[in-house]
Parts: sequence; structure tokens; C-alpha cells
Amino acid sequence: MMEFRLDMIEDKVEFFEAYDLKNLERKVEEQVTINKSLMLQVASVQHQTVFDQNAGKLLYTAVVHFKIKSKL
Repeated sequence: MMEFRLDMIEDKVEFFEAYDLKNLERKVEEQVTINKSLMLQVASVQHQTVFDQNAGKLLYTAVVHFKIKSKL
């Protein structure tokens, strides 16, 4: 007999990078929308900017921690 089991994702961490803030924000917002369907919401965001010597421009990065929506 085959067992079918669904587990809820309770925590999820995703990493994003882009060479401008507009594209970084777009990438994060797209993933926020996708994760809403999984009942996840943003718990925290960390970001950093570094200079990419190979590309000769700034590289913007973000780490977004998603957590399951709390039951109210």
C-alpha cells in the first residue's frame, strides 16, 4: 500500500542577487508572492552590497527568511 503524506514547510531561506536594486526588489517580490501560496510570510530580510571587481559594478544581495504564517 502506498502512503500519501503532505508536510508543511515551516521555514525557508532564499538568497537573491542583482546588479541593481530595482531587479533585486523585483526578484524578492516575485518570491514573496509565490511563498504566500505556501502560507509563508517574510520573517526577516538581510541585505548587503559589495563591489564585483570582475563586472566592475556593485552587486546587491539579499537573504530572506520565510516562516509559516502564524494562526491568529
